[in-house]
Amino acid sequence: MATTRVLSGIRSSGPLHLGNYLGALKNWQELQHQYECYFFIADWHALTTDYADTDALKANMLDNMAGFLAVGLDPEKCTLFIQSRMREHAELHLLLSMITPVPWLERVPSYKEQQQQIKDKDLTTYGFLGYPVLQTADIIMYKGNYVPVGIDQVPHIELARDIARRFNHLYTPVFPEPQPLLTETPKVPGLDGRKMSKSYNNALYLTDAPEEIDSKIRVMMTDPARKRRSDPGNPEVCPVFDFHKIYSPHETIALVDRECRTAGIGCIDCKKMMSTNLLQEMGPILEKRRELEKRPQEVLAVFEEGSQKAQHTAQATMAEVRAAMQLL
Repeated sequence: MATTRVLSGIRSSGPLHLGNYLGALKNWQELQHQYECYFFIADWHALTTDYADTDALKANMLDNMAGFLAVGLDPEKCTLFIQSRMREHAELHLLLSMITPVPWLERVPSYKEQQQQIKDKDLTTYGFLGYPVLQTADIIMYKGNYVPVGIDQVPHIELARDIARRFNHLYTPVFPEPQPLLTETPKVPGLDGRKMSKSYNNALYLTDAPEEIDSKIRVMMTDPARKRRSDPGNPEVCPVFDFHKIYSPHETIALVDRECRTAGIGCIDCKKMMSTNLLQEMGPILEKRRELEKRPQEVLAVFEEGSQKAQHTAQATMAEVRAAMQLL
């Protein structure tokens, strides 16, 4: 019976925060027990937007590596590697770029969206336009069957499938067509109610100490219409309540929902309960992350070993690709 492979990566564009954990890493930790998994640090992808300022790239990579291990990704159960160690990815990206129509890339929803949202960087580069081709190379290099994504990322997997199908049609079948493995991503607001992001300075980081997280939560935005303690609130527009729905038990969620609407509970007490429940789950991860920070060479060694393991698979795939394209 053929092995079912799963592949995914995270751009090393900043330190890992709670949104990364809840949106991806927590799910990966579960998937490693069900499939043959490849998870990687996408440092080349970080250059698609941060090419002009690479000062923090190494620090971000080490942070991400330690974060992978802190959340429970086990190198005995999955392959952990660094994208830029795999020169085969660059070669496959080049070859796939020869057969990928430009209109396919221009139709990717995030292409124009990010150009509109990110005004302080020049994104009129081939690297930014062509990053879905590199993403496709990342996936099909390992003949990945599934890519865990949220619903908003499905167009990227559809494009990867189209490129793989085009290669197989032009030459000879080499690649399976990757499918999205839809994951339910909880709503993870930042401290100010916007999406949690290092760019907005509104994140809870995996490097934060418990007391720092508690301090950040104390000043977290709540229902903006609730001005006084005696005013009833609306939990559905409150970022704190979004975290209750992730971390608090059902009886606490019901209590907060009821008491907030009747002004039976104040925002300070609501935040205290949420912070306690959040730290109960995240505490061990935060502690392990701080311990790993003291042993950067050990962390790096795990990913170097994983990169060597992944490279054996990548080299075998590229031998097939060169033969299919008669590039021997």
